[in-house]
Amino acid sequence: MPHIPQLDYQTASPEQQAAHDEELRLRGRMTNMKRTLNHSPVALRIYGEWFSLRDELAPVLGNRAIWIFCHALSLASDSAVGIGFMRRALIEGGDNPDALMLDDTEALLVRVGTAIASHPKSIAGDDWRALQALYPAKTLVDLIAFAGQMIATNIFTDAVGTTIDAELAPYARQPPY
Repeated sequence: MPHIPQLDYQTASPEQQAAHDEELRLRGRMTNMKRTLNHSPVALRIYGEWFSLRDELAPVLGNRAIWIFCHALSLASDSAVGIGFMRRALIEGGDNPDALMLDDTEALLVRVGTAIASHPKSIAGDDWRALQALYPAKTLVDLIAFAGQMIATNIFTDAVGTTIDAELAPYARQPPY
């Protein structure tokens, strides 16, 4: 059960309505998390910077690697909303998130994402060296900042009890029984 209700557009302030409308213009949808964040348009804007970092990384990593990285972060965070979003992205991209075939770089991103979400100081030295061999400092900064944004998103949705979006229900991780 949500601890903070989603903001109702009809009773929202003009500033909140403007933030809602801008989010729809930029991204075409208003998720349950965003409807909750919009109680504070500043918070909605800050969390929206996830997309800016993703856009910086996409030309370097590619979308599939980004979704795999975010999936690893969300699994390690045990965030139902995050897992659902990333499972949907992977499935819509033609992958089975329960049986991903990873290349060496994607496997590295899974290890790093899992380490960051579990204990950020635990990234193995070999993994850091592999990242540094693949990417310049700017990409590494974007990657780690992006991981922080993803984890922050997972923390927010879990802490406030965000209800998983209806369109994500078919993609939610199923219990192993």
